[in-house]
Amino acid sequence: MAESEEEVDVLVQRVVKDITNAFKRNPNIDEIGLIPCPEARYNRSPIVLVENKLGVESWCVKFLLPYVHNKLLLYRQRKQWLDREVLVDITCTLLLLNPDFTTAWNVRKELLQCGVLNPEKDLYLGKLALTKYPKSPETWIHRRWVLQMLQKECSPAGSGQKEQRGQAEPQGEAERSWHSEVLQRVLQEEMRVCADAAGRYPSNYNAWSHRIWVLQHMAKGNLKILHDELSSTRLWVSMHVSDHSGFHYRQFLLKALLGELGQSWERLQSGALNLSPLPLADAHQVHRSNGDGTAGAADDHASAIPQLFHEEMELCTDLIESYPGHETLWCHRRHVFYLWHHWRKNSQGTGPQSPVLTHTAALLSEASDLHNEGRSSQAMDVDCVPDSSKHGGYTQDTKRLKRGPVPPCPGLPSEHLFVSRILSSCRSPEQGRFANAYRKWLDSVIGQ
Repeated sequence: MAESEEEVDVLVQRVVKDITNAFKRNPNIDEIGLIPCPEARYNRSPIVLVENKLGVESWCVKFLLPYVHNKLLLYRQRKQWLDREVLVDITCTLLLLNPDFTTAWNVRKELLQCGVLNPEKDLYLGKLALTKYPKSPETWIHRRWVLQMLQKECSPAGSGQKEQRGQAEPQGEAERSWHSEVLQRVLQEEMRVCADAAGRYPSNYNAWSHRIWVLQHMAKGNLKILHDELSSTRLWVSMHVSDHSGFHYRQFLLKALLGELGQSWERLQSGALNLSPLPLADAHQVHRSNGDGTAGAADDHASAIPQLFHEEMELCTDLIESYPGHETLWCHRRHVFYLWHHWRKNSQGTGPQSPVLTHTAALLSEASDLHNEGRSSQAMDVDCVPDSSKHGGYTQDTKRLKRGPVPPCPGLPSEHLFVSRILSSCRSPEQGRFANAYRKWLDSVIGQ
């Protein structure tokens, strides 16, 4: 093993080069990790590449990490000059080992602004770091910065700035389409990265908060994406019944859909909306003759919100009965019923959907105080209210449910009946305690 300073320098430079060469040999690496190895037993590289997995033998980390850390600090202090390629390699190695080192991410921001790094390649590095450190806050913060940079580059304003610098190609429909495809691909990749990180670390609030941020900034008003996310996370929360972060994300989706469907109804009422089928309607019922299309779409919007709440309450019922004694499930049911109760109360006498837009902001603020009465832990707050200024259209590929009569929606009597049924059949003391707390909450908050 290397002992002198010169030997350590040679060793570390070789390891950094081996990591760089590993990415060149296999650009599809999808996971990194440390291989437990107290000391170097063989005269070979400590970098192991098997299929799409990159491993680093642990014995070299005590030499590698201080070396790249000091190199970068000397560069930032202007005590040592490093060319751009060396900076890329050093920051890559450092962040794979310690992704919470903010200085390294800041150096990569400068390289991105100079055009040395590709934004999607930088997102790829962050994705790999999250496979080993899925809760790394600095990595999630850097991803948001890169995503904002990508949005500016792909927006018309960003294209105009490039033209002023003389760097832009002639703008046309093809380029706008390409920009849209890039953003769509990045959006889908972010959803996959968030889901992977949430699965690797329980209650990964950083990952779920990032997922909310992506929807708020990259999918504003897109009903299709909101519905797809609500559908895609159903299985996840069913397999992680104690992970409150996942249920908090579904609560955010329900609030966002309340606002967006309220916008849609208001525009339908004013006749300013290009009608498009909701996922809760069959295509043949939307395209009607003799001017009945508007009425059909209005009926769809009238049943959309009750249908959403009915399905979410059914999910809560199924999970509570299947997995007794999990407080997260009762907290989620409390939150969903609270939203439904206040929406229904505010909508009485003013039309089926119009109050959504008026009262959504109040619901979002009131929901943060939902669990203050009758429970020991509180639900997490969403960082900011979703922007409902835009409306996302649907395509024919949108998932649809068979349309039928509006299902019976939950009310105070039905909730009391549900609690009584749970108490009469439960054998878990925790389940009984949570059911009694829920009934007390119903009487003290909803029953007033």
